[in-house]
Amino acid sequence: MQQISGCACSQPHQFPRRHFLRSLLPGIVAFPLLLKIPATANHQAKALVLSCIDFRFLETERYFLSLQHLSNQYDWTALAGASLALSGFPHTAEAEAFWDQLELSHNLHHITKVIVLDHQDCGAYARKIDLELSNDREREQQVHADYLNRAYWEIRKRYPDINIELYFVTLNAEVQSVMPTAESSLS
Repeated sequence: MQQISGCACSQPHQFPRRHFLRSLLPGIVAFPLLLKIPATANHQAKALVLSCIDFRFLETERYFLSLQHLSNQYDWTALAGASLALSGFPHTAEAEAFWDQLELSHNLHHITKVIVLDHQDCGAYARKIDLELSNDREREQQVHADYLNRAYWEIRKRYPDINIELYFVTLNAEVQSVMPTAESSLS
């Protein structure tokens, strides 16, 4: 029988214990983490949240969601302009991404609600509508309300069983509810 030189496994007591212990280390570290992962059967979110990518509003939005008893129980999708993205701005891929995420969230996590969070002083809205939009607070809120309503009815058509909530977040950290209007009133 021929021995392969240089192979630690062919020689008795040549496989150092430290190699064995080092190979166990990742499993030892990961095991407690695995215990904290929820079971797949209980993997359910309460909502899908659509917000803008603007970092200035994340803290306010997360706090608001916690006040709605949704802390860490939602899927989150962020697209520039939030409701504006559903109109295909800046590209149709944004709207497609939202619909893909909503379908996955609905099918995998069994959501029962969609929350859309638009915000004041949105650069995407300024780029699409008017660079000075945020200088006219009343007009800005109306433009957002129009796009939020369009988003509401588009979601409602595809997912009539899902509750939809619309909000406008101000720079002062106020979260204002936007009530949907009749579909026929949209231009």
